[in-house]
Amino acid sequence: MTDTPQITFSLFVLSLSASAEIHLGRLPRPGSDQLAPPNPREAAHLIAVLAMLAEKTAGNLEESEERLLDAVLHDLRMHYQALTAGEKKVVEP
Repeated sequence: MTDTPQITFSLFVLSLSASAEIHLGRLPRPGSDQLAPPNPREAAHLIAVLAMLAEKTAGNLEESEERLLDAVLHDLRMHYQALTAGEKKVVEP
């Protein structure tokens, strides 16, 4: 049996972030060394999940966890915006 990392809030956030980065076309899928085509819809879903997590945990996180979540969301949103800059949006925020 292999040792698995302890499940922490920060590890959970980083796992969701890595999945979003894969869908943004910035990281290769597990087991591959090549980037997959971007999937903005799935990336947006994961960003929304992280935003909901931030909202639901507000006031209950350690300072380092809150900083990590804020930084991850900011980074993902900027990359998503850059990816979709030329696309026509059906729903405006």
